[in-house]
Amino acid sequence: MVSVSLVRVREVVIIGTRVLRVVFSDGLVSELDFASCEAGLFSSLSDDAVFGAVAIDPVSGTISFPGGIDFDPDVLHGDAPAASPEQQPVLVRQYRLQHTA
Repeated sequence: MVSVSLVRVREVVIIGTRVLRVVFSDGLVSELDFASCEAGLFSSLSDDAVFGAVAIDPVSGTISFPGGIDFDPDVLHGDAPAASPEQQPVLVRQYRLQHTA
């Protein structure tokens, strides 16, 4: 039997206007700009209080916002396409954490 380890969000930090640093369980770090996600279903993300309340959902292992807004962790990680590409955060920078002894 093959064991599949799902990559999930371990840390999220606001680092700029509508920009988050997301650290994944595999050590990948993505800095994502959510400015393009402020229309339609995600329009409440334009509110500073809503965006500032970003948290990690402990069940799904992804980022979530008040009002039931969340993003697929596989999409955020870059492993799957977004259902609505025009509502996908833009990758600003990506790197891996280096482990030190």
